[in-house]
Amino acid sequence: MLNQGILRRLARFARDRRGVSAVEFAFIAPALIGLYLGCAEISDGVAADRKVSLIVDAVANLSAQVTTISSSDMTNILNAATSIIAPYSAANLKTTVSCLKVDANGNVKVAWSATLNGTVRATGSSVSIPSALAVPNTQLLLGEASYAYTPTVGYTITGTLNLSDKMYMSPRITTPIYNGVACT
Repeated sequence: MLNQGILRRLARFARDRRGVSAVEFAFIAPALIGLYLGCAEISDGVAADRKVSLIVDAVANLSAQVTTISSSDMTNILNAATSIIAPYSAANLKTTVSCLKVDANGNVKVAWSATLNGTVRATGSSVSIPSALAVPNTQLLLGEASYAYTPTVGYTITGTLNLSDKMYMSPRITTPIYNGVACT
């Protein structure tokens, strides 16, 4: 009798399906949560990287459209970067605009540079640019930006990521003069 009672209970337990869904969910839930957080983290990182690209475009483009840039104008141009990076922290952003002059021999030197939270390029310092852009006796504006992006969830895996971009742009009207310094 005892053996048959145990066998009946085991048979009844094997047929019982009341907790199967909960067990399956418990197995799958960590993977689904990880997938969700991973997708959210990747899309946030891509959005931050896109904003860095928009910043270099904006600072180079705004600088290329004018003939003279005062200190207050340059402050406004560089502060545009803080508006573009929003809602991310502007404290993690470094933006630099430099005017590069290419001499008759194709050597590239910095004429002037301005920055927000970064380091200006030294006047007269050499800069490497793509050879296709080294047209003798011309000028280029170089917009640069870097952003220290710390993922919300994945920071323990990746740490802080340095997102950066740069863009070269030819002056539109004439080479801009910044604080009385020409780029010629």
